Parts: sequence; structure tokens; C-alpha cells
Amino acid sequence: MQVDLRSDTVTRPTPEMRRAMAGAEVGDDEYDEDPTVRRLQERFAELTGKEGALYVPSGTMANQIALRCLTRPGDAVVTGRHQHIVLFEEGAGPINAGITFLTVDDRVGPLDPDHVEQAIESGRHHQPQVRLIALEDTHMAAGGRIWPAPSLQAVAEVAARRGVAVHLDGARLWNASVASGLTPAQRAAHATTVMCCLSKGLGAPVGSLLAGPGGLIEEARLHRKRLGGTMRQSGVIAAAGLVALGRIDRLAEDHERARRLAVAVAERWPGIGFEPGTVETNIVIFAPPDPDGLLGHLADGGVRAGTVGPGRVRLVTHADVDDGGIDHACVLIAKAP
Repeated sequence: MQVDLRSDTVTRPTPEMRRAMAGAEVGDDEYDEDPTVRRLQERFAELTGKEGALYVPSGTMANQIALRCLTRPGDAVVTGRHQHIVLFEEGAGPINAGITFLTVDDRVGPLDPDHVEQAIESGRHHQPQVRLIALEDTHMAAGGRIWPAPSLQAVAEVAARRGVAVHLDGARLWNASVASGLTPAQRAAHATTVMCCLSKGLGAPVGSLLAGPGGLIEEARLHRKRLGGTMRQSGVIAAAGLVALGRIDRLAEDHERARRLAVAVAERWPGIGFEPGTVETNIVIFAPPDPDGLLGHLADGGVRAGTVGPGRVRLVTHADVDDGGIDHACVLIAKAP
């Protein structure tokens, strides 16, 4: 048996997606003439409660476009020090937008609003002016943790009081929505812009979307072109994205399977301080005594896993891993050296 738990980006398109792609109505999206792309953008804007949306090749590009639209070179962005936009985009923010990150503690996911306010205040004391707060929900590096609604509201109040924009990296906002019982629009209500991925738990082969105010999305189209992200008859892949948006509810299955993995990890290594109750969505991150040994042991048994930092192993559930795959992984974890 082969089980791939490296990431939820390894999913393959479903037969329904492949049929939709084969029959997609297309046009040239450079001219905003692809009807399938337009339907996808309109649907995403509706789901997130924003005026408009833009289809882009990747979540990283969506984040970079948001930085370009909401800041100017020399500005500062307050964000968590372990967020994707800081650690996992190859230093793109300072290169593409000319910004400085002011990072605050995010070990458990949400940012402390007092820390955010202090970072913004630094702009009055000969430090870079803060123009943007960047959030991540779910927070991958914290183990897929979701932001409690009061925490989102508290940071939103700081942003409003200080006249600062908010960008939400919602690569897995769908997971946060399912786990919290709040709609994507409710979870993104505090954000000026929001990005979501279609190619993770929803299973589309490629693509992300950025949503926000209508005028800003028009500017975003310009930045997409400057970054080389304009596509032509992209309705072929957008069609799979429309199918993906109909699969949000199934993410609850991934969350349940991740909890089973978390219990297996806690039972195998009770002394590492890992609490299975902290696993809220589809990501399990822990620090076993011998990470390389564990990865080798899992690989020998047909289970692929990876790391997201020194000594930190990550297991991610997704649509292409069923209960049998989880059973197999749990057995291997129980027998790990």
C-alpha cells in the first residue's frame, strides 16, 4: 500500500474534474473573455463576501499580488514569524514588493493583538511604516490551527483603529470554515483581501484565487501580468476549480483522519509534549526523538511524509487518503523505532 501524507497538494483531479476540463468553454483571459474563469472568479467572490476576484496560478502569487496592491516599497507588514508568506515563499515579499516583515509570535497560530499594535506603533519611532497586517488561517506551521473568531475580531479592530489593511492567506480557509462552522465569508469578513487555494484539500490540479474590493482586483490584474501569471484559455483548469468549490464539505473527513493520526502519535511518544487535541483540521506536526529514522521507517512501509522545520515531522490528510491508508499509517507509527 502506498500512502502519501507529505501534503494536501499531492491530490489528483477527480473524474468529474477531468470531464469538466475536457468540456470547458474557454476564451482569452488576457482580455477577460474566458467565461469559465469569470464564473470561477464570481463564485469565489460570492463565497468570500468580496466585490471581485482574480484567478492566478498559485497561492504564493496571490499573496505576492496582495502585497503589491496593499503596500508600497519601504513599507512594513506585520505578520507571524512562522507564516507561509514569511518562511515558505523563498523571500518573495521583499523582492517583489520591497517590503519589510515585522514578525510577532505565532507559535499557536493566532497573533496577539497587543503585539500587533506594538509593531504598528513602531512606525512612529523612526521604524518602517506599517501598512498591512498579514494573517494565515488555517495556520500551517502551528499544525493547521484555526483562528478563534474573537481573535480575528480583535486584530481587525486594531487594523481599523490604526488605518491598516489586512490580507488573509487563506490557503486552507476551506478547512477553517468546515472546522469552525463559519462560512468562508464570515471568516474573511475582517480582511481587505483574501487568498484561497483550489489545489490542496479540494483536489483541483492547479490554481488559487485572490478576492477583495473591485478596484483593487483591477490593479491585481496588472500585477498578475507583471509577475508572468496571465494565462490564456485557462478555463480548461478553471473548470476543475468550479468542481472543487463543490467539495468543501468533504474536508470534515480529512479532519477526522488527521485526529486518528494524532492519537497514534501521542500514544507512540507520550513524552514529547504533543497534544492530539490541538489537531483541529488536516495537519499533524510533531517532533519525534528521531525524525529521520521515523521518515525512513514510514517510507519502508509505503507511507510518505516530510518535515516543515528542523526536527518537525508533518503528516497531512487529503482526498486521496482513505480510512485504509490511515489505518496502515497508524500501524507503522505504533511500530516506529
